[in-house]
Amino acid sequence: MTFFQQLMTHTVQYGGPRRLITGLLQQDRSVPVVCLSTSCFWNTRNKNLYGCVDQEKYSSLVRSVVSSKVSSQTPTSLAEEDRKLYGPVIRSKPVAEGSVPRVPKNAAPLLNPGKVLDQTQEAALKAPLRFALQRGQGRSYIPSVTRILQQTMPLEQAFYLERWRKKMIAELGEEGFSQYTANLFKQGKVFHVALEAILKSAEVAEQEEGGVDVCGYIQSVQHVLADVGGVRAIESAVNHQSLSYVGLVDCVAEYRGKLCIIDWKTSEKPKPLLRNTFDNPLQVAAYIGAMNSDDNYGFLVENGLIVVAYKDGSPAHPHFMDPDLCLEYWNKWLFRLEEYMDRKGRKDNAG
Repeated sequence: MTFFQQLMTHTVQYGGPRRLITGLLQQDRSVPVVCLSTSCFWNTRNKNLYGCVDQEKYSSLVRSVVSSKVSSQTPTSLAEEDRKLYGPVIRSKPVAEGSVPRVPKNAAPLLNPGKVLDQTQEAALKAPLRFALQRGQGRSYIPSVTRILQQTMPLEQAFYLERWRKKMIAELGEEGFSQYTANLFKQGKVFHVALEAILKSAEVAEQEEGGVDVCGYIQSVQHVLADVGGVRAIESAVNHQSLSYVGLVDCVAEYRGKLCIIDWKTSEKPKPLLRNTFDNPLQVAAYIGAMNSDDNYGFLVENGLIVVAYKDGSPAHPHFMDPDLCLEYWNKWLFRLEEYMDRKGRKDNAG
């Protein structure tokens, strides 16, 4: 009798597979019985929890996991699995052919074709220009660049600014925060006065009004000042005659041989990247466009420079803006100006 026939005979004799195993173990006392589980695979009462899983759907995924430590799948197969697991990819609609990009309503050129770029030595030797900002009674109100940027500040930027203000008020109190902002304003003013004296080759006092010390800021910009020359204007007003806005330019000078509008900034935090300066590039672009439009200035400016100085004397970060970058921010400025004018028009109509 074969082994299989003997096994079937004993199975019938003991009344099933489980009793067969128990009976055989009882007959052979030499086999140590460590444990006997009642949850063997013959137990029909235990259902297979994986029976309802779509084996075909996940087969390739299982094979890729258990076959090798390094997945053998390709980008195509992975994309196919993602499609089965998560459904088809919903792609954004492509830009319609022939669609026209948005342009400002009051488009104006950054450069004035009626002016020339004058970088001759004779022009650089002239005394720096300085025009006062004309505001007073009897004059129609013209918004400044600073006001326009403040009124059209993006919501995210306004949120972080407000959060910072509330944090400072919580630490300093309302009165302390007012004093803090007043000191910052005074520091910036004294810093600009000191820079003006340096650019005019005049002596600079170590401390100015109110005991405000700007030595750290001056030390911070020394390496930048070494590359600045040929000053054309200092603290001079500009007026864009067709777009109707004004501004006050810190400085117009050559930086490494390029004529720039220079904007001096102070900061308590490092700003090594241009994007860290928030709306300052738009401000510089607005000044460039206004100066090129203003008949008071007989030269053309194509570049910008933002210099961020630090009170502790650490080297300032100069951010140079070439003509292409200036044009990019000029277009952004035109949209902000348009937004301001639209808001003002709606407010005037409602009033």
